[in-house]
Amino acid sequence: MYDFAPADTADKATLYSDLLAAADALTRDEPDPVANMANLAALIWQFLPDLNWSGFYRMVDDELVLGPFQGKPACIRIPLGRGVCGAAAASEQTLLVADVHAFPGHIACDAASASEIVVPIRHDGRLIGVLDLDSPRTARFDAQDAQGLEMLVAQIAGRIAGP
Repeated sequence: MYDFAPADTADKATLYSDLLAAADALTRDEPDPVANMANLAALIWQFLPDLNWSGFYRMVDDELVLGPFQGKPACIRIPLGRGVCGAAAASEQTLLVADVHAFPGHIACDAASASEIVVPIRHDGRLIGVLDLDSPRTARFDAQDAQGLEMLVAQIAGRIAGP
């Protein structure tokens, strides 16, 4: 059994450092990509405050398909370029959206979501999916979150890529 817990008084830099260490320990010796995505979604849910959704969408036949997550049931398939996830995947750039209701074409899987960050995941020169986090709080995510999550994605990409 794993017992990872963020320090209650940790600043954001320490929080992400601890998250990366926990993610490494959790996925280092596990070859199954689905098991790793499931544990990572739960770990992120546990470590980062003010989330109402944490999970993965995988690239399958040129569209995003729902992967392991924590939160309410979600949209199963998202075309490239549609919504925050599809836009991040199409541009292969992290998208920080302070107010999802102001984002053109936002897909509302959970009406409680107010802000979102989506980080594209690349492995061996190809886009393999995105990491998607939603919050019920407007402007929940900032540049420090983007940097921490981009570091996490770089660390775990090979462990969730599959064959």
